[in-house]
Amino acid sequence: MLKPLADRVIIKMVESEETTKGGIILSPSAKEKPQIAEVIEVGPGGMIDGKEVVMTIKKGEKVIVSKYSGTEVKYEGEEYIIVKQSDILAIVE
Repeated sequence: MLKPLADRVIIKMVESEETTKGGIILSPSAKEKPQIAEVIEVGPGGMIDGKEVVMTIKKGEKVIVSKYSGTEVKYEGEEYIIVKQSDILAIVE
């Protein structure tokens, strides 16, 4: 099991949809890297660089992340990305 430290969050990218809301089917070249991810694990927060960081992200939430943020890791055949909580731009409700 991967356990993030400090203000880190482990996310897994959600597959992008192949069809737009208007019913247009996208070719593989038209699809961008998906930016919506599911939160797998959340670090404990705490004192980071002299500031108190409270974790507001929760396991299981869907979030939008900066396109090129984080560190990609492969663990037990699955691909994950470890990001700082500050790299998460929004929660998808």
